[in-house]
Amino acid sequence: QVQLVESGGDLVQAGGSLRLSCAASGNIFTQNVMAWYRQAPGQQRELVASITSSSNTNYADSVKGRFTISRDNAENTVYLQMNSLKPEDTAVYYCNAKMQFRVRLYDYWGQGTQVTVSS
Repeated sequence: QVQLVESGGDLVQAGGSLRLSCAASGNIFTQNVMAWYRQAPGQQRELVASITSSSNTNYADSVKGRFTISRDNAENTVYLQMNSLKPEDTAVYYCNAKMQFRVRLYDYWGQGTQVTVSS
């Protein structure tokens, strides 16, 4: 009943910028956390950034000062602005939404979008 559609992944040179978008549709709970994860080849999936429905944010140390997560609650969309990209940022980036209704936790994932940063 909830779908996440991502866009914005691309090939970019080191030092460049990209903005990822994730649009959520369906029945969206008012209390939720949206996040971006990434997974590089041969690596574990890692949390990049998250944002709550109250716009509280947190970031992985590796992206602090370079990435910014934001959301548009009116359109149920979350963004990840990525600046000063490095080759080590190369990964598939996944949008994630966690929503709680009473004692039930719902977890949704986007299809992923490829970000490749060339040196």
